Amino acid sequence: MRSDEGAAGSGPSAGPPQAGPHPPGGSPGGPAGRGARRTAAMPFILITVLIDMIAIGLIVPVLPLIVGTFTASPAEQTFWFGVVSFSFGVANFFGSPILGALSDRHGRRPVLLIGFSGLALSFIVTGLATALWMLIAVRCVSGLMQANAAVANAYVADITPPAERARRFGLIGAMFGLGFTLGPVMGGLLGSIDVHLPFFVAGGMAILNWLYGFFVLPESLPADKRRPFEWRRANPIGAFRGLAQLHGVGPLVAVIALAALAQFTLHNAWVLYTTFKFGWGPAQNGWSLFAVGVMSVLVQGFLLKHLLARWSARQLATVGLIGSALTYAGFGLASQGWMMFAVIIVGNLIGGGAQASIQSLVSNAAASHEQGQAMGSVASLTSLMAVLAPLVSATLLGVVSHRPPGDVWIGLPFFFCAALQALGAFIAIRHFRRHAGAAVAPA
Repeated sequence: MRSDEGAAGSGPSAGPPQAGPHPPGGSPGGPAGRGARRTAAMPFILITVLIDMIAIGLIVPVLPLIVGTFTASPAEQTFWFGVVSFSFGVANFFGSPILGALSDRHGRRPVLLIGFSGLALSFIVTGLATALWMLIAVRCVSGLMQANAAVANAYVADITPPAERARRFGLIGAMFGLGFTLGPVMGGLLGSIDVHLPFFVAGGMAILNWLYGFFVLPESLPADKRRPFEWRRANPIGAFRGLAQLHGVGPLVAVIALAALAQFTLHNAWVLYTTFKFGWGPAQNGWSLFAVGVMSVLVQGFLLKHLLARWSARQLATVGLIGSALTYAGFGLASQGWMMFAVIIVGNLIGGGAQASIQSLVSNAAASHEQGQAMGSVASLTSLMAVLAPLVSATLLGVVSHRPPGDVWIGLPFFFCAALQALGAFIAIRHFRRHAGAAVAPA
C-alpha cells in the first residue's frame, strides 16, 4: 500500500520545521537551481515513477535465471533466489523509514537521486556478477538505498490538497501498473537475446532517471516545511509507532500490513498455483500479468477519479477491501484458466481503489513536514510483509502440492489471502464507524 514513513513522530514534539541544506548542486546557477525555479507538478513525478517501474519490471523474467547460472539444481536455484529476494526485503525494511525521514529533512529530490543511483548500481553489478555473494551483497545495498515509491508518494502529498490525494495516488498506482505491464514484456524479449541484457538496459534506464531527476525534476518540499532528522523516529519500530499514533489512523496500520501480506503472498504463489492447477506455462502467466497491469492502469488512472466524485475515500476503501477479499477467494475457487482472467477484471473494478484511498487517509493525517517519514514507514511495513510472504506461500503450496490438477484445495494460499483481507476489512469498517463524525483531516 502506501509508504510507511509517517511512523516517525508526528506533532509538536517533533520540533519546529527547519530549512535543510539545498539539494545537490543547489547554487542558483547549477542544475538544482534551475530545477528549484520549476514548479513541482504531477507530470514530473509520474514520468519518474514510470521510468523507475519499467526498469524494475525489466529484470522480473530474468533474475531467477541469473541466479540459476550459479546453482547446480532447481532446488538450489529456488533456495538462492529466495535468499536474494529476502536480502533486498530486509535491507529495504530498515532503509525505507530512514530515507523517508531524510527526505523530510533535505527534500524529496536528493533522496530520489540516491534511489536511482542504488537501482543503477544494483542492475549493472547483477549483470556483471560472477558469484552468488555478489548478487546478495548488491541487493542489500540496493534495498538500503531504494525508497523511490515512498518518496514519490510524499512528493505527491507535497503538491496536492488533501481532498485530491486519493485520485493522485491512484495515478501513481497506474504508473506502477503500466511499468509492470511494459517492463516484464521488454525484459522477456531482451532476455531471449542474452540473459544479462535486461540488467544493463535497466541500469541504463536508472541512469536516465537520475539525469532526469538532476536536470529536470523540481523539488516539491519547501525549505520552511522541512523538519530535523531524528534516529529514534527513523528506525522501523519508532516509525511504526509514530504511524499508528497519527490522528485517525491507528488500526489502519494493521489493515495496511494485512493487505500487503495478502498481496505479496499472491505474487509469490501465482505461477506455481496456476502451474499446479491449470498446467499454465510462461505464456499464460505472462498474459495474466499483462491483464493485471492493464486493469490497474484503467481503474487507478481513469476510473478512480469518477468514483471519488461520488464516494468518499473511506467508502471506497471499505468496498475495495471487501471486494479484494472476494477476489482472492475467486482466484482460489476458479476451476478453469479463463476464470482467472474474469476474476482479474471484476476484482480490479471492485477493489482497485482501496489502496489509493487508504493511502490518502494516512497521508492526510500526517503534517506537511512528516509526509516523507509517513510514506517511508508504510514502505518499511510493506517490505516486512514482502519478506514474510515467500515463507507463507511456500508453506501453503507445500501442503497442497500433492493434490491432482484442478483440485480446489490447491487454492489454499488464496483462501488464506482472502481471510487476511476480510480481517482487514473488518478492522477498517469498525475503525471508520468509531470515527464516523471525525474525518481524517490534515495534521
